[in-house]
Amino acid sequence: MDETQAPRKTRRGIYLLPNLFTTAALFAGFYAVLSATQGHFEAAAIAILSAQFLDGFDGRIARLTNTQSAFGAEYDSLSDMVAFGVAPSLVAYHWALGGLGKVGWLAAFIFTAAAALRLARFNTQVGTADKRYFQGLASPPAAAIIAMGIWTAQEFGISGQDVSWPAAFLTAGAGLLMVSNFRYYSFKQINLQGRVPFLLAVAVMLGFAVVFIHPPLVLFLMALTYAISGPAWTLFQLRHNRGRRRREPAA
Repeated sequence: MDETQAPRKTRRGIYLLPNLFTTAALFAGFYAVLSATQGHFEAAAIAILSAQFLDGFDGRIARLTNTQSAFGAEYDSLSDMVAFGVAPSLVAYHWALGGLGKVGWLAAFIFTAAAALRLARFNTQVGTADKRYFQGLASPPAAAIIAMGIWTAQEFGISGQDVSWPAAFLTAGAGLLMVSNFRYYSFKQINLQGRVPFLLAVAVMLGFAVVFIHPPLVLFLMALTYAISGPAWTLFQLRHNRGRRRREPAA
């Protein structure tokens, strides 16, 4: 072998399949903003919902096909920032918050800044945090609260100007939950490839049936329930620990 031969260059490139899903989620967030600027708020909400489904697939596909990469992780975070940080706040602003002046844009900015901080904190905790739980509300369900709330209001003929203050409270509240220390179950321990009980399959089927009764309202209530579960679980744990300390005999 010729020792003077130049070393082989490292192959450069990206994995196409998972990044296609990430790009689609990014486009959905971009489309949501465009739809909101044109007054098509239902389309904007559906676009954010579509971004959530696409975001849930890219990571799983990367793991199933063994195509994980540092580039994909960083690209996914940037896509999440647009689809679940910038898009929901701008859609909410065009729908209801614009009429509140500085209070409106402040509520929208709180959501956007909180999403950025939430993603930055999540990225720094990868590999050390308990994968069963999220610290703070994840950005996709936070975005779902805004998007599904707007979609539900549109379905019932409620104008954004009529609920501008509740919308501001909901937008800022969802943002603050993202940067909170409340723990949320991540559902990452669910094994989609393994065997599951038959009753679980029946429950999933019934769940789809319930969602299709009125998709925007049911999805909004699901996102809101998940958001409340963090503070509720924390309060339950505090009360449980306080009661246990009271029952323990003094040393």
